[in-house]
Amino acid sequence: MFRTIFAQCSSRLKNGSVSVCKAQQFPWSRFKRLLHSTSIKVDHQNMEIQIIPALEDNYMYLIIDGESREAAIVDPVSPDQVICAVKDNACKLTKVLTTHHHWDHAGGNECLANSITNLTVYGGDSRIGALNCKVEHGSIINVGNLKIECLSTPCHTKGHICYYVTRNKSEPAVFTGDTLFVGGCGRFFEGTPAQMNCALNEILAKLPDETKVYCGHEYTVQNLKFGLHVDPTNQAMKEKLEWACCRRKSNLPTIPSTIGEEKLINPFLRVCDAKVKLFTKKEDPIEVMGALRQAKDCFKAN
Repeated sequence: MFRTIFAQCSSRLKNGSVSVCKAQQFPWSRFKRLLHSTSIKVDHQNMEIQIIPALEDNYMYLIIDGESREAAIVDPVSPDQVICAVKDNACKLTKVLTTHHHWDHAGGNECLANSITNLTVYGGDSRIGALNCKVEHGSIINVGNLKIECLSTPCHTKGHICYYVTRNKSEPAVFTGDTLFVGGCGRFFEGTPAQMNCALNEILAKLPDETKVYCGHEYTVQNLKFGLHVDPTNQAMKEKLEWACCRRKSNLPTIPSTIGEEKLINPFLRVCDAKVKLFTKKEDPIEVMGALRQAKDCFKAN
């Protein structure tokens, strides 16, 4: 059932023919039961983040300013779900934050832009569908009282952007797309180990430790199994894996983590750690990064 509905959605999205969700048009009550995770809301004190599962392992994020109810959506690959979430949260969607141009993140942009008037679509790559506001490192976007700083993190794609969101007295959040995952990082499709090292260890790792990390996919269990392959004695990683497995058995997201936690459990943020260097047999951090990615690409988790 899921694969049939998923295939239909995928075909419609790729062809740009998805229409806004209506109960008589699409069986959303059945579809929601078949999604890879339960949608949950995280309270950031005057900022709300609705985690919306999509496709087979993607996440979209509805970011809501608690005071104005203005909202932005991150990577709205499934526009019908976004429309439903906006209605459920009684908010006004004004902005799309696209991390990168890959279809499973940007594939719903054009349909959503056609469905909602005056929608601004942000991104750092001209290949992004419906893009009408190109951003670069340091660009600032405002959503109600929320300040969103654009962080350029090229490697997975050349134009990849992460979005760092803050509000006075609210917990900060960063939306990392396919650059930083819980316990891992994205493949180097269009970049180099040096670029990924810069993105992870010179940009994202410098954010406050309490910053909550919202990534583009549910890859946590697989990533942590690889992490323990690299560093088998890491107790924080063992505990996180046990927790993540329990969450997945209950169909719950393992998102968000925090920057501080990633520094403990993510080998790609530990390229200067002696144990990670020993595993890769490299000393230079950039060479460690490259060796880690090669090892992860070949790793088969049980």
